[in-house]
Amino acid sequence: MPATVNVHEAKTQFSKLLERAHAGEEIIVAKAGKPYARLVKLEDPKPVRRQPGGWPGLAAIPDEVWFAPLPDDELDAWEGKYSNIL
Repeated sequence: MPATVNVHEAKTQFSKLLERAHAGEEIIVAKAGKPYARLVKLEDPKPVRRQPGGWPGLAAIPDEVWFAPLPDDELDAWEGKYSNIL
């Protein structure tokens, strides 16, 4: 049978209630005498195996764009030639 606490007790004892829930106990928080929320331990997430090669074609930047020379004004900005403007 799960333990039931009122909202005030849950607020003042939250850390202890979390520890109890993490240990496997189910805690019911009641508001105005009626069950309102439940604290339970979360299951450990299952590790996700990454599938290599999932991005090709989705975010590809064509070589002619990637390796195109920058316009002079952008190149100057990257080289800090406009830093005295601000």
